[in-house]
Amino acid sequence: MNLPGNKRITLSIDYKTPPQGNDFKGRYSFISLGCPKNTVDSERMMGLLKLDGYELIADPEQSDFVVVNTCGFIEQARKESFGAIDEMLALKKQGKTKGVIVTGCLAERQKEQLLEDRPDIDSLIGVFGREEITKIADRLLGDQAEQRNVFQPAPIRALPDQDRLQITPKHFAYLKISEGCDRLCTFCAIPKMRGKHATKPIEEVIAEAQQLADQGVRELIIVAQDTTYYGIDLYGEPRLAELLTKLNEVKGLDWIRLMYFYPMYIDDNLLEVIARSEKILPYIDMPLQHAENVMLKRMSRRVTADLAEKQIQRMRELIPNLVLRTTFITGFPGETEAQFQELIDFTKRHHFERMGVFTYSHEPDTPAARMDGHLSDEIKEDRRSRLMAVQQQIMFEYNEACVGKIMDVIIDQPVPDQPGAWIGRSFGDAPDVDAVVFVTQTEAELYPGALVPCEIVTFQNYDLIAVAVGEPK
Repeated sequence: MNLPGNKRITLSIDYKTPPQGNDFKGRYSFISLGCPKNTVDSERMMGLLKLDGYELIADPEQSDFVVVNTCGFIEQARKESFGAIDEMLALKKQGKTKGVIVTGCLAERQKEQLLEDRPDIDSLIGVFGREEITKIADRLLGDQAEQRNVFQPAPIRALPDQDRLQITPKHFAYLKISEGCDRLCTFCAIPKMRGKHATKPIEEVIAEAQQLADQGVRELIIVAQDTTYYGIDLYGEPRLAELLTKLNEVKGLDWIRLMYFYPMYIDDNLLEVIARSEKILPYIDMPLQHAENVMLKRMSRRVTADLAEKQIQRMRELIPNLVLRTTFITGFPGETEAQFQELIDFTKRHHFERMGVFTYSHEPDTPAARMDGHLSDEIKEDRRSRLMAVQQQIMFEYNEACVGKIMDVIIDQPVPDQPGAWIGRSFGDAPDVDAVVFVTQTEAELYPGALVPCEIVTFQNYDLIAVAVGEPK
């Protein structure tokens, strides 16, 4: 499991298009928190609401109800989720919105306790109850309060994600290929919230990808709790290579980006599919979490440092120009200074082009919480800072090597208050978690979603500075 940053998306665009297929039922606002998998769930719920006759608006104070899709993964994420819920409940108390619906991972994790602590919540929907969102909305606006919570068991197959109302920029979208996780890492509560691994059938994934491409998506970002495990529960064997081969054939896509590669079930066939595919980027996000064997065992990662070393070496041998992203945890219970130093040395050896570092978060209902050897926040933060200092130097060296190169850059948005300047990303930059490329246009007419060749002229800290040298594709 990759450790996500908690991201709040409060929609800032009013969708004025009349609802399709039904008479108008009401207006709602939506707050989406957490990781890309949660974003997909949010988009699915909003798509269902739109199809059922509800209109999405930006201002909660003008809405009939608000939906808060929460994150419950780590303490910081839960605090933000509680804050968003309380903010919307305050609006309800002031009579500025009629109701508040809470859904997502925090709802699944706390269940009825959340209603007991915040009785003014109108409805609570667990992770797997999201398909009931329209019924909940109908009951809320119809003053039918006989059922305040909807919790469904984890499905055997991943829920469908078609007919989404996209909240990412129109040119990129997340594609969730499976749900849940079978790993049971000792620090992680995801299986308790998201259930066991459930593969989405290949034909459904392809249909969803084509639908997104038809809507103008150029970059598809593959997400799951455990991407490389794809297919084992449904087909009896890993089928990610086959899925990627078929995704590469989807018309309209330009880039396919791979996230959440657990360092198991990676073989030469999979890497060769990535290397020879026209659309799959030479970018892999492989969360390792640590690089010392005792720590890996205490984390129950079922991976050794030696295996990780071999996987990294093979990836770099078979995939030219690979940008490899990873995440690490500092200050896990029992981590000694010597074990942390092994993590430092591992990082120096492998020169990860991208890295996220997180301090260990104490989660009460996980095995790690019951371990001995818990460290102070000061030690955890100090080790994070030291590891990031090592990574910063690696990143600066990588950026310096990029200067003078011509790279395709996908444009995300203009730089505020700077005419002719744009924010984009290279193949080595995933949205929100990596760096960006600042682009100055020459005679090329740029726009969000444009894919334009650029010359890298310099860098500023983690970000590249470029000039457009060709016409957008």
